[in-house]
Amino acid sequence: MKKSRSILWGIVLVLAGILFALNSLNVLHFNIFFDGWWTLIIIIPCLIGIFTDSDKMGNLIGLSVGVFLLFCCLEILSFDLLVKLLLPLIIIIVGCKLIFGSFKSSKTQKVMNEVVNNGGNIRNATATFSGQDVFYSVGEEFTGAELNAVFGGVKLDLRNAVVQKDCVIKVSAIFGGIDIFLPPNVNVKVNSTSIFGGVSNKTHNNNIANTVTIYVEGTCLFGGVDIK
Repeated sequence: MKKSRSILWGIVLVLAGILFALNSLNVLHFNIFFDGWWTLIIIIPCLIGIFTDSDKMGNLIGLSVGVFLLFCCLEILSFDLLVKLLLPLIIIIVGCKLIFGSFKSSKTQKVMNEVVNNGGNIRNATATFSGQDVFYSVGEEFTGAELNAVFGGVKLDLRNAVVQKDCVIKVSAIFGGIDIFLPPNVNVKVNSTSIFGGVSNKTHNNNIANTVTIYVEGTCLFGGVDIK
């Protein structure tokens, strides 16, 4: 994902440089600072995020807002119409996410059921207006967890844990934050429903040689989950 993001940003910058050069040489004639040009600061990152981020909900909402604002600045739409349609549009996007996300969640639910049926322990941690740290000691086996942060923070450190089979980490961050530290010998797959928040996986890299996958699934509402 990081490589794809870099490539897409590189393409955007190259095209922008070419357009600016052609405009300076009078080959093309356009106003760089057209009405609503600033909305591109919202539109371009969100558009790239749709293709590169595993969590697309926030990017879809941001792209919709950016396009609506651009149309309003260009007087194609009115700001009154933006206010009326923005909330219904967000609700539709969230509904579609829930519908299609339910197909993905069947895999994670199957993995969690297998863990429970085999006697595995699902670790629970909840922080409400507080913080909670969960550390695994060297050699301690990890089989799954449910993490909830409501106006608080949860930290799950698995860097010393032993992960022998596929497992699930269910997360819920509501006006809160969750940090998950993973060992390098596992892959991670994310499926989340996010509204003005999201799951960020900027440092942990999947490797085809890894045989174990940790599935991170949950909801972020004005909150975030960082995978490290």
